[in-house]
Amino acid sequence: MAGHGAEEHPHGADRLCEAGDRVYSRAVRRGRVPRSDAEPVPCLLDLALLHPDPDDMDWLVPTSPQEVMTRLLRGVYDEVSASQRRVGSAVAAFEWYAGLGRQRDTLAAPAEGSAIRVLDGLARIQAAMDEATEACTTEVLTVQPGGIRREAELTEGLHRALALRGRGVRMRDLYTHVARHGQGLLNYLELMGDTVEARTLDEVIDRLILFDRTVAFIPANTDRTMALELRHPALVEYLVTVFERLWRLAIPLTAPLPDTGIEGISHREQSIAALLAEGHQDAVIAERLGISVRTCRAHIARLSETLGAASRTQLGVRIAQVGLDGHRPPRPAGALAGADPKPPAG
Repeated sequence: MAGHGAEEHPHGADRLCEAGDRVYSRAVRRGRVPRSDAEPVPCLLDLALLHPDPDDMDWLVPTSPQEVMTRLLRGVYDEVSASQRRVGSAVAAFEWYAGLGRQRDTLAAPAEGSAIRVLDGLARIQAAMDEATEACTTEVLTVQPGGIRREAELTEGLHRALALRGRGVRMRDLYTHVARHGQGLLNYLELMGDTVEARTLDEVIDRLILFDRTVAFIPANTDRTMALELRHPALVEYLVTVFERLWRLAIPLTAPLPDTGIEGISHREQSIAALLAEGHQDAVIAERLGISVRTCRAHIARLSETLGAASRTQLGVRIAQVGLDGHRPPRPAGALAGADPKPPAG
């Protein structure tokens, strides 16, 4: 039946077919449905949205919508994390190869039209960006890490954005969720109108700017005083693919962030809990989410209070118990009130 279902209903839990939607909705409303109701929609069993009633195998009971939502959110988070790791490895490789090139021929000027060009100094970076802007005719894709965008950052690229808007070039920008709280960004988007579309994620990769899917700019050091200009078709296409996958997973700036489904825990705190479970320090978590260390620690304190944890060690246990580490479906935070952590069996 599983193979038949995959052939007849090629979709996931995030986009149920019409028949599956009807049967699953009926099961949620009534608490269960006869097994015969699910025969035309094997996808519901394949996707674990329905499962046999242990008291009567002729009936099927639904997986709770909250558990399904949590499963989908965890899948999105895992896909974003995997994409970020791949891009981080690629950027590190670019820097290594660029360093070898500088050692080999430090006096030679970069060849015109070379596949990878090192731009050393803000003046050279700005000049190359201006040149790419003038040549751009169709589309600009950008990833802007960090938190709330500073006015200086927005002003620095405003002349290029206005020039692109004047030529009808479309722009798509990715930010962290924290950027939603910056009035400067909201003013910038209002000024640009329909020319710019913005979406946000918990985390994004390092800064990336793509012009017409032919040239890309990425940082070449931590303080961004050096950059790589990439024109190799395979490298640029790879970065475009990364951007498009992140874009598909991101949330439009005009849409609200999804509820976590866990009482007392915000979307940002859910992200912090997942990173804590991975063993990251406060400063690393703050940098990845685009918030200050102080703000990060305030959220961690609220997590501890909500989950009833008296120490960081106990907080880690609580995070695992409610499933915020991604290893099991989350349980309501209140279910742990007053409970002492118990060691796993075995």
